[in-house]
Amino acid sequence: MKRILYILSFLLCLSVFAQNQAQFDKANALYNDGKYAEAIDNYMAILETGKHSSDLYFNLANAHYKLNNIAPSIYYYEKALLLNPNDTDIENNIAFAKNMTIDAIDVVPDAGFSKLLNTTTNKMTFDNWSKLSVALVFVFVMLFLVYYFAYSTLKKRLAFIGSISALILMFITLAFAFHKYNLDKIDNPAIIFAQESKVRSNPNSRSEESFRLHEGTKVQVVEAYNDWNKIKLSDGKTGWIISKDLKLLKDF
Repeated sequence: MKRILYILSFLLCLSVFAQNQAQFDKANALYNDGKYAEAIDNYMAILETGKHSSDLYFNLANAHYKLNNIAPSIYYYEKALLLNPNDTDIENNIAFAKNMTIDAIDVVPDAGFSKLLNTTTNKMTFDNWSKLSVALVFVFVMLFLVYYFAYSTLKKRLAFIGSISALILMFITLAFAFHKYNLDKIDNPAIIFAQESKVRSNPNSRSEESFRLHEGTKVQVVEAYNDWNKIKLSDGKTGWIISKDLKLLKDF
């Protein structure tokens, strides 16, 4: 009985995949014909099936860009980049889309050791740092066994030095893995979707207005309270914004 259910599930997945591929091809054809709104409808229909891919988000963003939909184009380019962070085409198109935004926000760069630490940490994902740590544990064990069973003094010395080096590197990569985990945990980007949104000093509509943001601006959500989100800009400014005025990028 279980085998039959597995087969039926597999066939259903194949059917959904085939339908999505056909709809994706149809959406691309509509895009190439300049029917961008219809292409968007077809791309969104694929998303509603739970299918997520960098190519899908990229094409969806391109269609919105053609219609001068600032916030949706940036939003979907950013989602595409989350799934494929090394794609230069996505990075280039995001730059073009951001030229349509109103808000000019400076970026406060990291400096000194903090910059070096974060740059190095972001070279790999948390999973890759973890895998490297596990690999170094394996190397340590193998070299220690060589050290333990070797008869030659030279082999023992080299194996001992190698095993200690692998152990030290393991702790270093493990530290990078935990640091990457913490960076990813606090990284909660969002895009402003309201044409103009008032950012307030406290999470209520009667509090003082701190500044205003416009559609397409990228922010970091650092806290949520009822229907409000506390945001932080790249220049360090913070404030509270009504939740409906933005969309979180990591919601898939």
